[in-house]
Amino acid sequence: MKRHWLTTVVLSCLIATVAACSSNSGQTASKEVHLDYAYYNPLSLVVRDQQLLEKNGYQVSWVLSAGSNKANEGLRSNALDLGSTAGSAALVARANGAPIKIVDVYSKPEWTALVVAKNSPITSVADLKGKKIAVTKGTDPYFFLLQSLATAGLTPADVEIVNLQHADGKTALERGDVDAWSGLDPFLAQTVLEQGSRILYRNPDFNSFGVLNAREDVIANNPATVQAVVDAYEQARTWAKGHPDELAALLAREAKVSPAVAKDELARTDLQIDPTPGPAQIAVLTKILPLAVSDNDIKSQDAGQKALDTIVEPKFAQQRAQ
Repeated sequence: MKRHWLTTVVLSCLIATVAACSSNSGQTASKEVHLDYAYYNPLSLVVRDQQLLEKNGYQVSWVLSAGSNKANEGLRSNALDLGSTAGSAALVARANGAPIKIVDVYSKPEWTALVVAKNSPITSVADLKGKKIAVTKGTDPYFFLLQSLATAGLTPADVEIVNLQHADGKTALERGDVDAWSGLDPFLAQTVLEQGSRILYRNPDFNSFGVLNAREDVIANNPATVQAVVDAYEQARTWAKGHPDELAALLAREAKVSPAVAKDELARTDLQIDPTPGPAQIAVLTKILPLAVSDNDIKSQDAGQKALDTIVEPKFAQQRAQ
């Protein structure tokens, strides 16, 4: 009887040990994270370059996002746990079924504008009627274009939209393959400074914020990782504000652009903002929602409103390391 009791105790201890090992294994797995970095997101470059997460024991798989559309593709396919987009792109993705939430605001940029070639006869948005315009659908430049056209009483049906990734849109403009381009930095700054392209129309209020999105399953199952990423972003923000020249040099090196182009982009990128997503972002997205619905980027007003009402998760930025 005593031997049976001892066997039971030993077996219980073994089970507890296995359970503990399994728990520890889960904690180890949680130290893996898939993140994007992007030339339109300067803080992501700092987090990656300074290995802020790796220094805290994380194994990071870094993926370059060429645009918000690519970041959203990564989130939908689970190739990314967190991805950086424009606020408008996050809203459209969530309204169309992507289970993502905004957990951090990394910048308030003026990163897009309508651009024409330096010798273009086009002088106003109204002149774009019937013209070819390059843009990346599903990104801030696209929704900037929709808002800009509306100022002249135009709709997407009044122009010919050529869907190209940002860098390809710049090339198409410079080759004369399109009449205008709704561009994104750093390519926007590059074509203006180096090719003499002319900004046709700009409006800072038509740019939605730069936001960091997390998949809902990552938020639910791995909140410590989400918090660590948000904390790393804030560490990067503090460094960036104190080292503007070094930040410009980093952007120039990573994006393979000149220091002048990098500085021009950063001059229009406000990093000194409240990183907590909330009313400021919702206000901008509220204006974009009806345009996205009328353009069939979002299937219905109801789907868009439900996404808008549930897209923000502020707790991680509120609890960020100070």
